[in-house]
Amino acid sequence: MRIVLIHPNYHSGGAEIAGNWPPAWVAYLAGYLKHAGYTDLCFIDAMTHHLSDEQVRERLLALQPDIIGCTAITPAIYKAEALLKMAKEALPQAVTVLGGIHGTFMYPQVLQEAPWIDAIVRGEGEQVFLNLVRAVDDGRWRTEGPGVVHGIAYRQDGQVVATPAEPPIQDLDRVAPDWGVLEWDQYIYIPMGVRVAIPNFARGCPFTCSFCSQWKFWRDYRVRDPIKVVDEIETLVREHQVGFFILADEEPTIHRKKFIAFCEELIRRDLGVLWGINTRVTDILRDEALLPLFRRAGLVHVSLGTEAAAQLKLDRFHKETTVAQNKKAIALLREAGIVTEAQFIVGLENETAETLEETYQMARDWNPDMANWAMYTPWPFSDLFQELGDKVEVFDFEKYNFVTPIMKPDAMDRAELLDRVMHNYRRFFMNKAFFQYPWTKDRTRRRYLMGCLKAFAKSGFQRSFYDLGRVGYWGPQSKGKVDFGFAGERVHARPDAAAIAAADEGWVTMHGPKIAMRRREGEAIAAEALSRMSEVADGPAATP
Repeated sequence: MRIVLIHPNYHSGGAEIAGNWPPAWVAYLAGYLKHAGYTDLCFIDAMTHHLSDEQVRERLLALQPDIIGCTAITPAIYKAEALLKMAKEALPQAVTVLGGIHGTFMYPQVLQEAPWIDAIVRGEGEQVFLNLVRAVDDGRWRTEGPGVVHGIAYRQDGQVVATPAEPPIQDLDRVAPDWGVLEWDQYIYIPMGVRVAIPNFARGCPFTCSFCSQWKFWRDYRVRDPIKVVDEIETLVREHQVGFFILADEEPTIHRKKFIAFCEELIRRDLGVLWGINTRVTDILRDEALLPLFRRAGLVHVSLGTEAAAQLKLDRFHKETTVAQNKKAIALLREAGIVTEAQFIVGLENETAETLEETYQMARDWNPDMANWAMYTPWPFSDLFQELGDKVEVFDFEKYNFVTPIMKPDAMDRAELLDRVMHNYRRFFMNKAFFQYPWTKDRTRRRYLMGCLKAFAKSGFQRSFYDLGRVGYWGPQSKGKVDFGFAGERVHARPDAAAIAAADEGWVTMHGPKIAMRRREGEAIAAEALSRMSEVADGPAATP
């Protein structure tokens, strides 16, 4: 039984400006399969190697797999569909499988437009894909049909069928990744010039931001044993020479006890590795006294979901935060020597030149080390997409990438929106480059910030930042020539709201109650950690 996993060749000029990101999904899936005895597994990273469909086809013909699996976030869905079509044409007997967040909720549309896909794995993939592999291996897939596997969707007699959802894996420590399946010399974090990894500390999120769907995809919030996570990081450092990692979680600081234990274990082992996270403003405020501990553990970069400079937008996004909290959290992180990044979501229908200027002025007032203006991307399976209704006019999912203006603001066209966002970037980072980064006293922090500036400059020179080269933007003088390429050969239709709602039936999630209890318990845990900190002399911050 030979299995081939493929990461599609999709690029957008977004987060990848900081380097090539290792597809962690492959490591976790491969480790789970190999633990179950399925060791004949190969990985084709078409994205990192910029492989064409024909090059992937040649690899598949040489490997002759029984099962071909591919993943897809929303903007990569067409690349994934095309890859699996090519795979089915080249190897008609192979079972073609799609996983990822887009297929999880959009499977009715995907299976209608890509009938060559034999099955779509819905949600967390390890156990579902293992069950599918076993069904193919023992012949039940052919004799009894795909319906024997829970957690998938498929076509049968022209109709789309979804089997009952597979429960989430409650003990995440059962998912031991095989990091050796990745080509580590390919995954370099440009700001530091070192190999980068994206390990998993927890899965899920208790919050229900209206623009997001991560909480919906993972269904339940679960945290791994922090000691085992550090074991994994030590393996990445010792065996694969990883010098920087970013926790993949939406908010790794939710479970205070385990996050504190994670940091303390990193300090104890002294691996000399720096790292970053995304988290919520409220967690930073809650953990003000613990920030020095986090920094000693090597935490050097925190990206905050500040999202908006106006309270009205924060409320619309269901962020459960305030503008004042955003400003204070950034100040606290800066005082602790941690690099801060403020995230702004822009480009909704009510965006104006004035509101974009407001975000810039707010960024200057808050003074984060970095700021990111992400174009609002209306995931078709998110709550806000449904609320926006016919205000969403573009359904070319390849452009749903946080850098292409999907929405057209009422008061400006999309080219002007892009130009105003670039105007914010230019002013913000010019100020940082000349008046702040080079004069930062903390040597580690200064080196990191200058490395980030290098990554921005590199992507700007290559015209890959924000996909500027592809859309033809060269500055304010080129606004009239910008072409976002919405009118392609493919005909894109509005997703069927009824089909999306039907796809959600039986898809049970949790959020709120259990985490609220953990947060209350966290006060005592934090007090214990602070007590331990006072007993230990402060040591130097972790350096690479």
